[in-house]
Amino acid sequence: MTKQEISRHFPSLEKELVDEMVEVADIKTFKEGEVVLRTGQNIRSAILVIDGLVKVYREDEESSEFFMYYLGPGKACAISLVCALGKGTSGLMAKATTDATVMSIPLPYVDDWMGKYKSWAQFAVSTYRERFEELLQTIDHVAFRNMDERLLFYLKRHQEKFKTNIVSISYTEIAQDLNSSREVISRLMKKLAERGMIKQRRSEVEIIDLGKALT
Repeated sequence: MTKQEISRHFPSLEKELVDEMVEVADIKTFKEGEVVLRTGQNIRSAILVIDGLVKVYREDEESSEFFMYYLGPGKACAISLVCALGKGTSGLMAKATTDATVMSIPLPYVDDWMGKYKSWAQFAVSTYRERFEELLQTIDHVAFRNMDERLLFYLKRHQEKFKTNIVSISYTEIAQDLNSSREVISRLMKKLAERGMIKQRRSEVEIIDLGKALT
């Protein structure tokens, strides 16, 4: 990973910090579907996404999954930052939604850079805030919205993160992400199609217009 590539994805970081990153960072690539971070895993580094998308979700004791948020290029896993500073373990799972490249910063540097580089401390605080706001959105929809509203929010977020109107995720996976059943998701998708908001195809869904329903 070159200095230019790091600066392009993380433009707020100081030149001296980028120089150190080139020296100490470990670059890892993950194929679509591969696990980036496991629940209960000891955190030994902070994870920053360089390319691709990583899905972060919560698992229960029966391995049921609940979708939390996506991490795209230029974003960092807040859990890895927090746990790295406290030498803790992960309470979330992270999996590559597409082929992804991540940069791992060893634990000692995560702590040292907090006091050494203002831009790193600001980046960490910004990361905490962004992830917290996304978690609040997810909690609000779980606590206060019906499943049809949660599905619309899910589709809209997918559209924004992947920058496409085509949703190639199976109804089973959507149901897992929303802690629902495939039958419920299928029924709600049919209603959205009847209202002209989506088009259902054999293996994907095309988003036509979600705007009116989300306002």
